[in-house]
Amino acid sequence: MSGLPAADRAGRTVVELDREQALSLLAQAPFGRVVYTRDALPAIRPVNHLLDGEHVIVRTRLGSQFSTAVQKRAGIVVAYEADDIDIVNRTGWSVVVTGIARPVTDAVRIARYQRLLRPWIDSPMDGVIEIETTIVSGVGLFDNL
Repeated sequence: MSGLPAADRAGRTVVELDREQALSLLAQAPFGRVVYTRDALPAIRPVNHLLDGEHVIVRTRLGSQFSTAVQKRAGIVVAYEADDIDIVNRTGWSVVVTGIARPVTDAVRIARYQRLLRPWIDSPMDGVIEIETTIVSGVGLFDNL
């Protein structure tokens, strides 16, 4: 990010994450937020995810507003953000993925994701959505080694 110092007064270093670093951190994060358009306005929902190759996978209820938005306009552009911030030490990272969201319709893949990805809330989740990792960006603030 331009304008950020290479190191701050506390000896931490700001790092622009490359694609590989950002996706590696994203794969470790248990939760994130999906940003999509609802009624021409931005909407944000917390979800848990997994990274499968070049796709972020989330489970949802088929009748949810996010799922409905994706079903109505297959190929909707969304953003997905996850982070891990230590507020005491003021270190951490944030990753944002922007890409096309599509419903997963293949029964074998749906069954696999249902086994691998348990929803963070106790609510039936009958839909699976994949988000392409078209644009990946990230920033970290880490203690100097």
